[in-house]
Amino acid sequence: MTESKAHSIGSYRRVAAAVDAVCAVAADFDATDLDEVVLAISAERRRPIEIASAQLGPGVCGQRRSYPDRDVIVLAQALPSREHTLAHELGHIVFDHPGEAATEVVLEASDDLIAYMLSQRAHQKAVDLGDDEQCEWEAETFASMLMTRLRVFHSRGAGVSVLRFDEALG
Repeated sequence: MTESKAHSIGSYRRVAAAVDAVCAVAADFDATDLDEVVLAISAERRRPIEIASAQLGPGVCGQRRSYPDRDVIVLAQALPSREHTLAHELGHIVFDHPGEAATEVVLEASDDLIAYMLSQRAHQKAVDLGDDEQCEWEAETFASMLMTRLRVFHSRGAGVSVLRFDEALG
């Protein structure tokens, strides 16, 4: 197995494990929607996570801001998918990714960019380009996996019982 392929498998496992851990915390706190999940993670970490709305730069959907006493997830005022952006920024917090200056992370969030970030090719590029791209890949993959899990247990009935069932099955 090549080093790159081994790294890819390890990265997917890392993200999947993080989603499992977040879902376990959500179950413990009876959190059944994303805003409740953010509050549950905040309580579990014993570090406040605030959600704010602001006018952000062109193409910036969200930011994670870390302060000595709290984290703030800032969401752009007009978002096509508030939940996905919130889950992405929560991923940065869960993985404790280092932040970037806002002017350095301005990207146009097009459908092509999102599809690209979710592709295996994007993951390989992230591996090749280093930590910044890897952090974005992890946060984007975390968001997609978490949103899928939340949709699945909402479609199957009472959220917390489904979380507990999924947790028991591994």
